[in-house]
Amino acid sequence: MDKQRDFVLRTIEERGVKFVRLWFTDVVGTLKSVAIAPAEVEGAFTEGIGFDGSAIEGLSRTFESDLLAFPDPTTFQTLPWRGDIDPTARMFCDITTPDGEPAVADPRNVLKRTLARAADAGFTFYTHPEIEFYLLKSSKYGPEGPQPVDSAGYFDNVPGGTAHDFRRRSVRMLEDLGISVEFSHHEAGPGQNEIDLRYADALTTADNIMTFRTVVKEVAIEQGVYATFMPKPFSDKPGSGMHTHLSLFEGDANAFYEPGAQYQLSKIGRQFIAGLLRHANEISAVTNQFVNSYKRLWGGDEAPSFICWGHNNRSALVRVPLYKPNKGQSARVEYRAIDSAANPYLAFSLLLAAGLKGIEEGYELPSEAEDDVWALTDSERRALGYRPLPASLDHAIEYMETSELVADTLGEHVFNYVLANKRAEWRDYRTQVTPFELQRNLEIL
Repeated sequence: MDKQRDFVLRTIEERGVKFVRLWFTDVVGTLKSVAIAPAEVEGAFTEGIGFDGSAIEGLSRTFESDLLAFPDPTTFQTLPWRGDIDPTARMFCDITTPDGEPAVADPRNVLKRTLARAADAGFTFYTHPEIEFYLLKSSKYGPEGPQPVDSAGYFDNVPGGTAHDFRRRSVRMLEDLGISVEFSHHEAGPGQNEIDLRYADALTTADNIMTFRTVVKEVAIEQGVYATFMPKPFSDKPGSGMHTHLSLFEGDANAFYEPGAQYQLSKIGRQFIAGLLRHANEISAVTNQFVNSYKRLWGGDEAPSFICWGHNNRSALVRVPLYKPNKGQSARVEYRAIDSAANPYLAFSLLLAAGLKGIEEGYELPSEAEDDVWALTDSERRALGYRPLPASLDHAIEYMETSELVADTLGEHVFNYVLANKRAEWRDYRTQVTPFELQRNLEIL
């Protein structure tokens, strides 16, 4: 760590960095930032930067508000969108109490705790997210709703189009930040895009997702458009998900791979999927944390609505993808419910905890879904045992508040804050009178 700190201090001097932004997230997953001068960085490494934690969503209670942010030197990067004018760098922070204990409500610490549990069982957890978002002409909208920047569709090539230039600029900027991109393309909705990050350990991926959102927003501003990670901005267009590929490694060996087994999927892999399925409803208030998230899950367009798994079945909640023969290292499972607006630290913590629970308890994996689950009738799905995901944030809260798994994984403070925050959001949503109700009822009732 001392070598890494020395590298950071040397790089700041060599590149003439004028400001260093210290980043962390609140419990909802909003990025927080404080800028310090280069002369303060060495002291921040050893003593931290003090701030009022009670002013940050869910981070601490008023009577224990003093917190310290300690920058993680392994996350140091210069910010390419700042250019040569006042060069600026960033580091993610670990949040502690004044006596040096990790802050219980720091989402990054929640993930670190869960990864440590996995490490005790001999596992390293890797994730690979496919992040969807919409590009709009503006954040403002009129009676016709938000206006997408184009009318293109899935994999469309739009020469000279905004989205094409946008993705090229974004990918280059991500690569400059040390974030490897695997694919980028236009998605199915007008103005909708997808950029897939290369797989990495879950903590690195979560940091990368937070950086990714900032990069996408900055490039959009630069190009005179607006980017949104809202799960379902259009009622009649596809929502934005963040399908995430998950795998466990034991040393250098992929724990999900077993040559000769069905789909080359090991017993550990099958138990991990069983854990995801059994606890899917309990974790939904975190993987799908907004009222709007459930408009995506129940709005069609390939969003998963029922709890089942399948081999390369895109209507299933958990998919076992096809991969190249004899490439055991690429064995993985894909969780399709999580959306692009989730707090990645908390969401990855719960996905890992659910999978580990399946392994620890030896959960049996139910039969796979071979049909198009959306095309089945309700009675057919019930007969096959395909339970629905929560239909609303209210339902998700009901599942979460009785979940030992979620309470144990998040810790008491985060668990209680998430519940309070989500109940408040549902209460505000439930009490509004919507255009739908006025159009449907005002003149006839």
